[in-house]
Amino acid sequence: MRRLVGDPKKAKYLLSSFRRSLSSHRFSSSQSSSDAMPTSPPVTVDTINPKVLKCEYAVRGEIVTLAQRLQDELQTKPGSHPFKEILYCNIGNPQSLGQQPITFFREVLALCDHPAILDKGETQGLFSADAIERAWQILDQIPGRATGAYSHSQGIKGLRDTIAAGIEARDGFPADPNNIYLTDGASPAVHMMMQLLIRSEQDGIFCPIPQYPLYSASIALHGGTLVPYYLDEATGWGLEISELSKQLELARSKGITVRALVVINPGNPTGQVLSEHNQRDIVEFCKKEGLVLLADEVYQENIYVPDKKFHSFKKISREMGYGDKDISLVSFQSVSKGYYGECGKRGGYMEVTGFSSEVKEQIYKVASVNLCSNISGQILASLVMSPPKAGDESYESYVAERDGILSSLARRAKHVYWKILQH
Repeated sequence: MRRLVGDPKKAKYLLSSFRRSLSSHRFSSSQSSSDAMPTSPPVTVDTINPKVLKCEYAVRGEIVTLAQRLQDELQTKPGSHPFKEILYCNIGNPQSLGQQPITFFREVLALCDHPAILDKGETQGLFSADAIERAWQILDQIPGRATGAYSHSQGIKGLRDTIAAGIEARDGFPADPNNIYLTDGASPAVHMMMQLLIRSEQDGIFCPIPQYPLYSASIALHGGTLVPYYLDEATGWGLEISELSKQLELARSKGITVRALVVINPGNPTGQVLSEHNQRDIVEFCKKEGLVLLADEVYQENIYVPDKKFHSFKKISREMGYGDKDISLVSFQSVSKGYYGECGKRGGYMEVTGFSSEVKEQIYKVASVNLCSNISGQILASLVMSPPKAGDESYESYVAERDGILSSLARRAKHVYWKILQH
């Protein structure tokens, strides 16, 4: 081996150059080796979260995908099929099928979204006086009077006050606006509660069968176990406490801790309306077994038989003498159902009662992660719970529109019912 002699600076320079050359060679060799190796996509069906794979939501499943493909073909290749139009009946979406929105609701929304027109003289002739007055009231509650701004994570306080007053008027018992969380429809509120309650697969959620697939999907997505209870068709799809007790015992024998009971009333898809007696039994069962009662009440306006009436679980539990310290109850409402049908506006709320202040802090934290729900949906939720009243300029037109929609829905529901019986 030769020795480096002479100028030390020159020797140091040569050594440094040699090291750079060696490093470059190694990188090149490594790169060549890497290029030669077969690569796979960073994300495959085998490497995504298994909870996503387990989650199923048939409402937007294969049939809808096929319908969308056929619709594309109708547009790109007219006459390619023996029909000209596809009607999507996979989900309740009434305005897509021609149902008109409530005029008062849309007037208030329009004025809130473009408040500059409130000061124009011609506005008085285009919009009803009570819609203008309500828009001013709502805008005064919104920071900056801007519907494009973020709000409080639970929703605008003034709108929650209005909703609380509407709940109190409906039930006859006080409602606290601090217990209300405005959400983008009821679905995010359901997800929020599943996220709060489910810790592992050992945690179970009671869910009715048949059910709306939001619940089975959200339970799977958050890693829990669906504990089914079967509705009794012979008793009008009633909920039997004996069935709940049997399924609870079975779940516990498998090491599952049942955390909550989902009740959909009025029912989806069964359409049943629970009796007050049945509701009292359910409240008693949840209290006895230490279960959170998750009350899906989004169809409270959709009752089409004269001898049935909606009663909220909040009202039932309070009439039984139970307060916040006795039962944990979460009630869900949405602007997508009822006679409103404002599905695309994504408005809704949940009222959370019977939880400690420490747990409420955690619920608020989860809500804060999403910053806030959209403001138009928040406004609509407040309008649904506080529509025009007798004496308001819009009252008569509002009642005519509301009753017209509900009677049309009732007529079609009965038509489908009799058709099913005939087959």
